[in-house]
Amino acid sequence: MSEIVIETNNLTRDFNKKLRAVDNISFQVNSGQIFGFLGTNGSGKTTTIHLLLGILKPTRGTARVLGLDTRSHGAKIRSQTGVLLEHSGLYENMTATDNLEFYGKAHRLSPKKRRDRQKELLVNLGLWERRHDKVGKWSKGMKQKLAIARTLLHQPALIFLDEPTSGLDPMAATALWETLTELVAREGVTIFLNTHNLPEAEKWCSTVAIVSKGKLLGVGRPEELKSGKSSQQVEIIGKGFGPETKQLIIHSLSGVGAIETGPDRILVELAPQAEAAPLVTLLVNHGYAIETVNKTQESLEDLFLNLVKE
Repeated sequence: MSEIVIETNNLTRDFNKKLRAVDNISFQVNSGQIFGFLGTNGSGKTTTIHLLLGILKPTRGTARVLGLDTRSHGAKIRSQTGVLLEHSGLYENMTATDNLEFYGKAHRLSPKKRRDRQKELLVNLGLWERRHDKVGKWSKGMKQKLAIARTLLHQPALIFLDEPTSGLDPMAATALWETLTELVAREGVTIFLNTHNLPEAEKWCSTVAIVSKGKLLGVGRPEELKSGKSSQQVEIIGKGFGPETKQLIIHSLSGVGAIETGPDRILVELAPQAEAAPLVTLLVNHGYAIETVNKTQESLEDLFLNLVKE
């Protein structure tokens, strides 16, 4: 059974009487997950991380990280986690090994542990051959990999990442995520990811939480959230569709939303759990010639937008 590494209960943070940045949120993160915390700018994501790290105190509610209460053990939590937020923390006039040596000393690692860990991380991240280069000469993707190495240097069980692929081209972003998933598998590390990149979260996160204006709108595996909340669309290609087809569907079937019709195509929005078979049967029984049926579900991005609107 997975260990719980983060648990919040009714976590709330007010900055003044008019500004509630985090509003009564409760969720848990299990070990070995890439957990996506999704929201637009100003939704309370960064404030939540500051609460989990013990940098800020909650107005009410509780949070435990690695079994420690954030109110009383913030310093210990920060020493046992890795954090990569807005700034990489790298010194660009220093080499990769000099950067890691500096942080290794800050974490009080022994000389042998520092050497072994530097080589292990730089080899695994594909940076070993460039270890003596000054970081300022590197690409942004390489710098992000080194920043990840910095967060993992002291072998934390949990790391916090804030938009780690921001500013990277698609190939560099994919390469970084492939590296991160390998690290999760190899080192058993848990990743708490702050992001507003919803397609990226849908692809790489095992569990996501959706927040807006400090409120938690949903939490679960992406496919669970979509199957329980989002609508689905059925596209039918055939012959003879018209306005009367739309009226037939509306009066004959339940769980039907928007309908678009054309002479050789009809697009029907169905409720989350509705089946397409009754729709197809209805049209066939009324003499329509059907060539193909395509069924699609909304993306995580569509779900997010719908939840925020609601």
